[in-house]
Amino acid sequence: MTRLARTARLTQFAHGGGSASKIPPGELERVVAGLTAPAGDALLVGGGDGDDAAVLRIAGGRAVVATADFFTPVVDDAYDWGRIAAANALSDIYAVGGVPLMALNLLGWPRDALPAELAREVLRGGRDAAARAGCAIAGGHSIDDPEPKYGLAVTGVADPEHLLRLDGGRPGLPLSLTKPLGLGVLNARHKATGEVFPHAVETMTALNAAASAAALAAGARCATDVNGFGLLGHLYKLARASGVTAVVDASAVGRLDGAAEAVRDGFVPVGTRRNLAWVAPHTDFGRIAEEERLLLADAQTSGGLLVAGEIPGAPVIGELVPRGERTLVVR
Repeated sequence: MTRLARTARLTQFAHGGGSASKIPPGELERVVAGLTAPAGDALLVGGGDGDDAAVLRIAGGRAVVATADFFTPVVDDAYDWGRIAAANALSDIYAVGGVPLMALNLLGWPRDALPAELAREVLRGGRDAAARAGCAIAGGHSIDDPEPKYGLAVTGVADPEHLLRLDGGRPGLPLSLTKPLGLGVLNARHKATGEVFPHAVETMTALNAAASAAALAAGARCATDVNGFGLLGHLYKLARASGVTAVVDASAVGRLDGAAEAVRDGFVPVGTRRNLAWVAPHTDFGRIAEEERLLLADAQTSGGLLVAGEIPGAPVIGELVPRGERTLVVR
C-alpha cells in the first residue's frame, strides 16, 4: 500500500458514520408513506411497517428475500469497514428468518481523494464477510462520490411459513437481544479521537446467522435487527406493528465496555439524539436518567437481533404486554 492508504482516516471523509448516518426515522417514514407498490398476496413482508427486508412468495413453497444497505465509514480501517458493512447488510436477511445466497457490491468512492487500493480493501472485507455467510458476491455497481460509501444488495431465500416479522409480536412474549449496545457512541469516539475499539469491531463483524436460526428453532415469529434507529427505535416499530406495548428492563440490557464513559464524555452521534427525540413522546421513561436513555436509543451499526421469544445465550431484556397508554415503557 502507499503511505496515504496506510494512514488515511476514512471516517474523516464522511459527515456521519455507519448506520448513524441514516435519515431520521420520523422524516423517513413521512417521505416513503404510500410509495410501496402493491404486489398482491405474494408480497409477504415489505409493506408499511418497515421490516428489515422484503419477502416475496415464489413457486415451490419458497420465498425470495431482498434487501439493500450501505453507509459511510464507521471505522478508519478499510478492510474492517468492508466486513462491518457486509455483515450489516446480511443482517437484514437474517432478521426476517432468511438465508442469504447472493449479493452485489454498492460502492461510492472519492477517486480524487482516496487511492483505489483502499477501495479494494473495502471490497475484500465485504467479500470475506459474505463468504463466511456462504453468500456469493457477483459484481455490483460503483460511482465516483465525494463521500466513501459501501454496502450490499442481498438476495436470499426463506420458508414463507416460518418468517420473522415486525407484526408477529403478542402479549406475554419475552424480549431477547443478541448483542450489547454502545456501538454508536464508541464509533463516535473513534471518529473524533482515533481511538480503536477492537471489541466493537468484533461485535459489528459478527454475523446474526446463528441468532436467526436459533430464533426460528425456538418457534419465534417476531424479530428485527437493531441498527441505526437504536434499540428503542426498532422496538417502537415492532410494538407499533404488533399492536402491543414493550416493557424494557434497562438493567438487563448489555453494554459494551466503554460505552457509558463515551456517553458521559459527550461522544453521542446526532443520529442517537434524533432517535431519542423520535421515541420520547411514545415512551414512559420513569426515572431513567438521560445518559441511560441515550444508550438505549444509541444508533447501532450491525447490531444484534431483537427477538420476541427466548433464544439460547441471549439475555431477556423485557417483555411484550397488552397495549397501554404508551408504546414503550422503560424501567
